[in-house]
Amino acid sequence: MPRKPKPPAQRPYRIVLTGGPGGGKTTAGDLFRREMGDQVVLVPEAATMMFSGGFPRVHLPDAVHAAQRAIYHVQIHLEEAVMAQHPEQILLCDRGTVDGAAYWPHGSDGFFKDISSTLERELARYDAVIFFESAAVGHMSIEGGNPIRNESLEQAVKLDRKLRELWSQHPHFVLVPHNVSFFKKISFGLAMLDDIVVKLMSKTKDKAKAKRKKR
Repeated sequence: MPRKPKPPAQRPYRIVLTGGPGGGKTTAGDLFRREMGDQVVLVPEAATMMFSGGFPRVHLPDAVHAAQRAIYHVQIHLEEAVMAQHPEQILLCDRGTVDGAAYWPHGSDGFFKDISSTLERELARYDAVIFFESAAVGHMSIEGGNPIRNESLEQAVKLDRKLRELWSQHPHFVLVPHNVSFFKKISFGLAMLDDIVVKLMSKTKDKAKAKRKKR
């Protein structure tokens, strides 16, 4: 008698760290990874990897289309690769697949049509979203040592609004607002992140117990 196929393994939980340029998400993700390294693993930002590796960053519409299309697919495979290496850890994703819609010329609908997906489907890839509001919202410098960042304060504010409009539709969306004190902002963000991770780890343990009882 043929064996029944095994059900697919539960995928690791995924948390997106996103927000406008200069929001502090990358700093928060790295700090949290160092503190909670045995429970979480960081998925690096696909756009930074590509542009720092030589992918042309041109503002012509067709070039932007090509870049965001490439970033989307790199993001997906980055998550899959990290997931394969760390199947028991929660993934902290430095940006997610929805971000490209905010950068897409002439509106986000064109982005989702181009990648043959929907906003709802892409949001469902992730279990929680922590949005770090850009410092540009408070008219503060967004210079943070990232040579890839080239947005003006005005552009950063517009991107922040577009990104927030998209990601805030996730059922587990958390806003980390701008604060004149970067320390206070990051501390608040880390506290929110810690709370989410604790809840997700609790769910993981409950599922493991339920699975053992069925055996």
